[in-house]
Amino acid sequence: MAKSLYETLGVSENATPEEIKKAYRKLARKYHPDINKTPEAQEKFKEINAAYEVLSDPEKKAKYDQFGDQMFGGQSFQDFASSQGAGVDLDEILRAMFGGGGFGGGFSSGGFSSGGFSSGGFGSRSGGFGGAYRAPDLDLKTSITVPFITSVLGGKHHITLDNGESFDIKIPAGIKTGKTLRVRGKGKSYQGQRGDLLITVNVAPSPEYERQGDDLYKTINVPLKTALFGGKIEVETPEKKVTLKVPKNTKNGQKFRLKDKGFPKQGGGKGNMYLVANVVLPDADSLSEELKECLQKLP
Repeated sequence: MAKSLYETLGVSENATPEEIKKAYRKLARKYHPDINKTPEAQEKFKEINAAYEVLSDPEKKAKYDQFGDQMFGGQSFQDFASSQGAGVDLDEILRAMFGGGGFGGGFSSGGFSSGGFSSGGFGSRSGGFGGAYRAPDLDLKTSITVPFITSVLGGKHHITLDNGESFDIKIPAGIKTGKTLRVRGKGKSYQGQRGDLLITVNVAPSPEYERQGDDLYKTINVPLKTALFGGKIEVETPEKKVTLKVPKNTKNGQKFRLKDKGFPKQGGGKGNMYLVANVVLPDADSLSEELKECLQKLP
């Protein structure tokens, strides 16, 4: 059987690893696009690298020595690559063959599925290369940053891909930094297949809220009069405005719990929200003389 990868490097099938490496280096220098400006040099350089990728790897080389060019439907490697159409990356073909672990499908024009290996060969899960053909990784990866409130309540986030495609994605309530969202069918395309878009989510910090586990903390200003004698103040929460009853003699740093008003829990339900009192002292110069005298008499 023909062994076109050996021919590409100009070595025999019994060549030692050192001989293969030496031949590769010589040809790589000759056809490197920075040195050789001829139109065919780039494709030749790709073929040389593809051949060396196989023959320099003992496992890949053993497979190639066993099946030779029969893995390319009986064609030479160069002819097989050309038959896949213009623009096909030879490195991608090698990744599909050796990285995916087998040849059960794909490459329909002169490729593996019609190469006569459906039983005990490349298409068999128990023979040949040991599994079905896998397409190259078609998933795209990106990251986004969502507002803190969106992580609490959920919402939508607009995405624009490098190819100009634009759409909204749903952000679930309770999402945390580092979580990955998968959008089906928005990845790379290859031979009629399309991968997914994998989105790593980062949650922006909030100047208003602090999250501790599933609980939220918020500092609220309480006027001195309200802290001393009690009263009511209105407080904004992520969901709505609430009225908080402040008891008299409220201390600075005192916490008030709003049950089930915190961060959504993974298994359902919510944590609590804690409002931390910041007692606001009036400017001494704004006090009446009578009040100043009274305060100065206090121990």
